[in-house]
Amino acid sequence: MANALIYEARFDKMDFTDLPLQKGEYEKCVFENCNFYSCDLSGSKFIDCVFNNCNLSVASTNKTSFRNVRFSNSKMLGMRFDTCLQQGLSFKFENCKLNNSSFVEIQIKKTHFINSDLTDVDFAGCDLNHSKFENCNLDGAIFDNTNLNHADFYSAYNFIINPTLNRVARASFSVSSLEGLLQHLDIEIVH
Repeated sequence: MANALIYEARFDKMDFTDLPLQKGEYEKCVFENCNFYSCDLSGSKFIDCVFNNCNLSVASTNKTSFRNVRFSNSKMLGMRFDTCLQQGLSFKFENCKLNNSSFVEIQIKKTHFINSDLTDVDFAGCDLNHSKFENCNLDGAIFDNTNLNHADFYSAYNFIINPTLNRVARASFSVSSLEGLLQHLDIEIVH
């Protein structure tokens, strides 16, 4: 069976757990209020697509291509972005729940995470150069050998980043978040 080529389609209130999304290339498509929970998206391509109010939690993304994709108001728990096709990988997240997801060792420079919950997300070895974490909860997020050069953490909170284990040149942080940068020193910061 040939892979689908879908252009500028709109998918509203579809439950892909009942009838799986056909594998293929989706360009400039909008997915609104769709359920992809635990679906297999492996091998599909999403180019210039929008996912709004969708549940993509624990969806399989082996060799899935996300190019210039925007996720908004979506639940994406346990997503494995580290299994995606790396070529051209680019996305933006707004008001998303990405808890327990993995971005291990992928290059996603200039990625914007806005008003999102990134609790226990693994960014080990990830290249986040020039990325932005605007008003994001990073409680328990893992930063280990991560490139955070020029990253914007000014309004991010609950993060712990050891500057000796990560690249943080010219990254921006607020004064109130300094505790998350100094925790590895085992010192007490008095407010």
